[in-house]
Amino acid sequence: MKGYISSGYLILYVNIYLTVMKNILLILIVLFVAGCGPREFEIPEKVTAILDLAGENRPELEKVIRHFKDKGDVIKEEAAYYLIGNMKEHGYAIFKLVDSTGQKIDFDVLDFEDYEKLLAGWDRLEEQKGIIHFELDTLLKDYETVTADYLIQNIELAVDEWNNNSWAQHLSFEQFCEYVLPYRSSNEPIEDWRSYFINELAWVKDSVKDETDPVEAACFVNDYIKSWFRFDPRYYEHPTDLGLKEILDNKMGRCEDMTNIAIYAMRALAIPVMSDFTPYWANTGNNHAWNAILDKNDSIIIFMGGEANPGEYHLGHKMAKVYRKSFAVQENSLPEKMEPWETAPPYLNKNSIYDVTPDYTETKRIKIELIKGIPDSTNFSYLCVFNSGDWKAIDYTRFYGTKASYSKVGLGVAYLPAFYYDEEIIPAGDAFILTDSGNVEYKIPDGSKRIEMNLFSTTQRLTKQTTDFISETEFVKGAEYILYYWNDKWVEVGRQKAANGPLRFMEVPSGAIYWLVEKGSREEERIFTIDKNGKQIWW
Repeated sequence: MKGYISSGYLILYVNIYLTVMKNILLILIVLFVAGCGPREFEIPEKVTAILDLAGENRPELEKVIRHFKDKGDVIKEEAAYYLIGNMKEHGYAIFKLVDSTGQKIDFDVLDFEDYEKLLAGWDRLEEQKGIIHFELDTLLKDYETVTADYLIQNIELAVDEWNNNSWAQHLSFEQFCEYVLPYRSSNEPIEDWRSYFINELAWVKDSVKDETDPVEAACFVNDYIKSWFRFDPRYYEHPTDLGLKEILDNKMGRCEDMTNIAIYAMRALAIPVMSDFTPYWANTGNNHAWNAILDKNDSIIIFMGGEANPGEYHLGHKMAKVYRKSFAVQENSLPEKMEPWETAPPYLNKNSIYDVTPDYTETKRIKIELIKGIPDSTNFSYLCVFNSGDWKAIDYTRFYGTKASYSKVGLGVAYLPAFYYDEEIIPAGDAFILTDSGNVEYKIPDGSKRIEMNLFSTTQRLTKQTTDFISETEFVKGAEYILYYWNDKWVEVGRQKAANGPLRFMEVPSGAIYWLVEKGSREEERIFTIDKNGKQIWW
């Protein structure tokens, strides 16, 4: 039929067009650089700053720049500037388990048959050693340790795969740098995962029906990962992020490791993927990380490496905040705003994350009055959610006077405004519920109006072989339960032993947030409020 173009020819024409446009971009960059004089005098300022920090490793980083400059490959030279210029906070973090005196304790998660036995072993250690915890042992900074050969190979392979795979042709240079180019995903050891997966997954290109669809390619790769990798909760207590070798050796890991293996395998083929995370769930314990992919229309689709493909994955818990990991330094991140002497809570102390909460849930900007005393030399206040027995920070803002404004805050969540001082969360105001309709409802205990409570259940986190979920459970007959209410700290109301019926507590201050805990538990029970009918509303 006159004027008809077959789909095969159309794809060919599109690919030719994209190739021509990329070549034009290359020519324009070269002309710009040539018109600006010798490139050696125009190394970006933040790259120079890293070179100054590198010490004895400076020649290795300079070798990378010189390699691509001498070749006249402007795209790869710019890629080198991106990696080196954003390298400051990246490295391999090695943690150790220590007791209350700082003595190192040998602990291998694979010494235990399953997660429950691991937790029992942890408890036995604490009976002997007191409270034990992980702390940073060594940080091998990339700018002091990475080799020129490794960076050059990473850049060469990444750019080549970007050029040679149709599913990557829609990516801008900025998207390529963000979602394909980085040589690491978290704080894992540096390893040559890119060439490994290029060879291992060479068959993917011949398997897809639509060569322009990164999502289809990602599904093939993820099915391959699912065939040999599995989630194992024991790795919650593994001290370091896994590198490629350990993942291949043990073929299991926690959610962070699942996102990493998907990033390795997919970025090796220039499939644009990333890792998003919530620092702490808002209605259960623990936290979570997962993957997302940029499709050919620049839309984000979530999935879980080694578990569920794009379009099949759903997040089952309430999120107050979601952040995206980036290799690049984010100028609006908390560490970039803080003074050198200030400290930040866990997860918010990274300068390479940015807020993507509105991509996942309804949010609102809220203003809070900080009515508690402000610690000396404190410039930031935080929003906390209740998670695994503690209030934990998930958001921050610079406050002015006693006013704090938080943006992009998830709805339907209980919050506590707080300060972070001497590495502790300190209440900065009254706890409140940000309702589904966006209203702030403060929960202030009223001792002048006391109520009777008939409580039928608590909640506790159960661990399965995939992710955490909430399950309402009956009381354990004969177990002792303690009821608390929040008033700048958890104040005990009373204790009851469970029999056959509900637990009854008398003369309880009204209007508060409450917490019912089984004595000796891991404090994974959830907080709740009481509605006008006396029903527990869980948060």
